Amino acid sequence: MNLPDLQKAKIRTSDKVEYKENDLVSSDRFLGKKYFLRTYGCQMNEHDSEQMKGTLEFLGMSSTDDLDMADVIILNTCAIRENAHDKVFGYLGRIKHLKKIKPEIIVAIGGCMSQEPRITKELLDRHPYVNIVFGTHNIHELGTMLLEANSKKQDVQVYSVEGEVRENVLYKRDSNISAWVNIIYGCDKFCTYCIVPYTRGKERSRKIEEIVKEVEDLKARGYMEVTLLGQNVNAYGNDFKDGTEFSDLLEKVAQTNIPRIRFVTSHPWNFTDKMIDIIAKYENVMPYIHLPIQSGSSRILKLMGRRYTKEEYIELFQKMKEKIPGVAITTDIIVGFPGETNDDFEETLEIVETCQFDGAYTFIFSPRVGTPASLMEDSTLLTVKETRLQKLNERVNYYSKLNNEKLVGTTVPVLILGVSEKDSSKVYGYTDTMKLVNVVASHDTIGTIIPVLIQDAKSFSLDGVFQK
Repeated sequence: MNLPDLQKAKIRTSDKVEYKENDLVSSDRFLGKKYFLRTYGCQMNEHDSEQMKGTLEFLGMSSTDDLDMADVIILNTCAIRENAHDKVFGYLGRIKHLKKIKPEIIVAIGGCMSQEPRITKELLDRHPYVNIVFGTHNIHELGTMLLEANSKKQDVQVYSVEGEVRENVLYKRDSNISAWVNIIYGCDKFCTYCIVPYTRGKERSRKIEEIVKEVEDLKARGYMEVTLLGQNVNAYGNDFKDGTEFSDLLEKVAQTNIPRIRFVTSHPWNFTDKMIDIIAKYENVMPYIHLPIQSGSSRILKLMGRRYTKEEYIELFQKMKEKIPGVAITTDIIVGFPGETNDDFEETLEIVETCQFDGAYTFIFSPRVGTPASLMEDSTLLTVKETRLQKLNERVNYYSKLNNEKLVGTTVPVLILGVSEKDSSKVYGYTDTMKLVNVVASHDTIGTIIPVLIQDAKSFSLDGVFQK
């Protein structure tokens, strides 16, 4: 879409919006208006929403948590599981009612669901009051789409294929302490259950110098932590075809001396010895790795298209434990994949016993139309899958608490991020191993890394006190 007046962004409202060159034009149409933005899904979706907020606030808008007060409503959607799809369509029912009362409201649907052609058609057919549908590759066009929005027609801007890697975009970050930094877009793995390659496209890496520049800028503005982000973060550089890999980027980022560096999400098939060595070498690269196993059965892993066996995963896991001091490893596990037998599930329980993960995100298999797994025969009853999930969670939670209990009586560094939701007299933060801690400490510790004596452990969090 050609723009009539390309110019540098001049920030109108919040000083938290970063100054970058971008494709937006100045307009008074949205000055003083309110936007409501609801995000579904993963960290990538959350970071996409930060980009959307940057655009919206450049246009002169401010956010509201009250749907009824909004002039612009945006749903940033997820396609990874069927229930995420259902939640969006359920929420659209509420918006439909509001649109009848306030027809001038602009309603926009973005994110991964919009990249699925059948979903876009369903949106247009069932919800004609939706004004804008835009995809994951079209976020940079949101400002122009809003400026040209007409309540009597629909504007659909969804690339069927991935777009270029864009730099110099606006972000309104949700935190001024910890920041997401995209390093790679898309995924080439095509796991048989996953819709992401179809909605996010093929892997496209940002240039190292652009990423390092962004991290250096964040450090200069006082950020204490960055999380390098990608659907398959350690596939970084594969598309350059020059031997560049994630370890090269990770070392360059570590050398900026920003206090804390994290990364998500890793694929076991792409994890190299060099990556492990770099994590072990630099103190500001946190000893925390999220390493999805998905199943403990090599037979099921093959059906999933995961490209490794149970034995290969365990070998990698043990290598990380041996080489990275104090490393914490979490995982993802799917139960009830088509064809999973009781023996397959028992193998999953066995790998939990072997690895004793610090935590795990566990799910019942959710078929997504358009993926090979959705066509596989699945005769296992839902009640059986639910029983397996409950049994798995009991094992996972047991080891999560056991690992947390090992920290009781020790003093660990915690980056304080804010006030505890359950007790406003406390603050909360995360250890270097990504464990949530509620801390007895003053609010002026927010944004700093402090030593905390751990006094109590639960399955999902720790309690401690600031050691001055």
